[in-house]
Amino acid sequence: MRRSLIALCMALSVLLEGCGLRPAVQMAGMEATGPYRLASGDRLRVIVFGQDSLSNSYSVDGSGHISMPLIGLVPALGATTAQLEKAIEGRLRNGYLREPRVSVEVEAYRPFFILGEVTTAGQYPYVNGMSVQNAVAIAGGFAPRASRSSVDLTRVVNGYPVTASVPMTTPVLPGDTITVRERWF
Repeated sequence: MRRSLIALCMALSVLLEGCGLRPAVQMAGMEATGPYRLASGDRLRVIVFGQDSLSNSYSVDGSGHISMPLIGLVPALGATTAQLEKAIEGRLRNGYLREPRVSVEVEAYRPFFILGEVTTAGQYPYVNGMSVQNAVAIAGGFAPRASRSSVDLTRVVNGYPVTASVPMTTPVLPGDTITVRERWF
């Protein structure tokens, strides 16, 4: 009798974990907090004051660097725009310019991805302030068999991908992957 009660409790815990309790816990670490962190796919506008030949648009490459004249590859992966400004200033100060002044801004964010039961799944340019509902609209709307109440959202948090079931009002960040599930009824 005692063994069957323990087995029943274990089975219930496994079932409850599959019913959505785990994604709620995972979602706790997925909020957009702090300044924006750069990653591959971002396009940056770098302005070096008084140096028109160095001021240009630069893309963060697959290895997380931008390539600038004179100073070469500058690591950008995971940095904020303020941190990247300081890194570029430091490199320019080492034998190239006396007192460099650098400004970095995000010109175009990396894209987001939407998969599953939408009209046109794929990669789309990020629009600042968008929600999951806006992302679905950009992808042409729901397919006929789509679940319309929630979606799975995958986001890289502290270097690791985290997936959670989220409501349609959840904010989307650059690089997120949204999966619209198929409904059963």
